[in-house]
Amino acid sequence: MSEHAFSAEERAAVYRAIAERRDMRHFAGGRVEPELLAHLLRAAHQAPSVGLMQPWRFVRITRPELRDGIHTLVEAERVRTAEALGECGDAFMRLKVEGIRDCAELLVAALMDGREAHVFGRRTLPQMDLASVSCAIQNLWLAARAEGLGMGWVSLFDPLALAELLGMPEGSQPVAVLCLGPVSGFYERPMLVEEGWADERPLDELVFADQWGRRS
Repeated sequence: MSEHAFSAEERAAVYRAIAERRDMRHFAGGRVEPELLAHLLRAAHQAPSVGLMQPWRFVRITRPELRDGIHTLVEAERVRTAEALGECGDAFMRLKVEGIRDCAELLVAALMDGREAHVFGRRTLPQMDLASVSCAIQNLWLAARAEGLGMGWVSLFDPLALAELLGMPEGSQPVAVLCLGPVSGFYERPMLVEEGWADERPLDELVFADQWGRRS
């Protein structure tokens, strides 16, 4: 055991937050206290980022009409996704894919503009800016779970339409609509597993040794 390790209780709490984090779609209204929201956003802001570029931007949605506008965009994309799924479309339409109108807080996570100026770590992998934002979202997700709050990542939207709705500058890009707030309970397993939409794959199918496809 490393001398820098947390205590057994602290380690257990970290692993519990990871294991019990869920992509939530069902919310119980309520509110998130401003101090707690600020605390969660600080956790997001402590995420690692390539070249310390910190490309994340968070837009807190406070106006009901703006929340409704985002819901409209998501619903339009939900219908288009169902059409693209063909014979699975009807089953998809029966899934609850967002909690935009039910959650206490609605946030939009986005990539900043001017990212081309950041070359460190992005010369051959420019998508590392997106990876950095994803780390910030994961920090927020885990912190929310530790605080007993649910969070759901909604990706069903036209990014250009959402950017226009939020008055985002050219070169920026919305990445996620994040529903955050109290829930009545957390899913025992990922919701898509509970709904019979998909099954989780075991880790040993996804870890290779030395060459792609060679199981360790």
